[in-house]
Amino acid sequence: MTEHVLIERDGAILTIRLNRPEKKNALTRAMYHAMGAGLRQAAADGGVHVVLLAGGQDFTAGNDIGDFAAAGERDPKDPGAAFDFLEAITGFAKPVIAAVRGNAVGIGTTMLLHCDVVVASETARLMMPFTRLALCPEAGSSLLMPARVGPALANWWLLAGAGFSGAEAAAAGLATRAVPDAEVEATATRMAVTLAALPTGSVQASKRLIRAPHAAALKEAMAAERVTFGERLRSAEAQAAFAGFLKKAG
Repeated sequence: MTEHVLIERDGAILTIRLNRPEKKNALTRAMYHAMGAGLRQAAADGGVHVVLLAGGQDFTAGNDIGDFAAAGERDPKDPGAAFDFLEAITGFAKPVIAAVRGNAVGIGTTMLLHCDVVVASETARLMMPFTRLALCPEAGSSLLMPARVGPALANWWLLAGAGFSGAEAAAAGLATRAVPDAEVEATATRMAVTLAALPTGSVQASKRLIRAPHAAALKEAMAAERVTFGERLRSAEAQAAFAGFLKKAG
């Protein structure tokens, strides 16, 4: 585990809280492993009915670029821990609620496609800057984002890496609800309490049916994304983009 991911249990609700505020909750390999472990813990515990994902003032700034820059030393067919976490969340049977404030960048946006309820701050800043880093979509977003918000918006958000607000995310159907920033966690918690009080078998069966139409296609899309992402991750374009980002940040 890592101190950058806190696992908190309150009755039937398990909260996975990102806790790296000095880096806007940028995700490291250790954090991905801890998030996956939290989901496995929740899956194995019959007393947990709902998982809440939260991050404080920022949801997450996306992947830690330092980790990305080092990826060239790893197996070229395995982009790593991020995809392990994605497998865990896409296969998770219980409801997942995301409380999104501040920045939600890259996987911070695409993981929302696998959350059953998304409560976003009206002023949250979402972005999928994959092409700006010479990468490609991940988390099944090449399939699910057009299905969720329509091809026109999905194309612009994914191809141009254009940013948008939590209010825009709700209007487009990516977020369930957009609320004032100070109300995000309280609203998400109330919705978690509502779901946790319902018959668990019924809720899980309903989630399974809701997800079923895209299940087979999602596996294919994520497999294709994983291969292409790994290739892009090790490309000269990506390494140059990472170097430029790190130089600017440093």
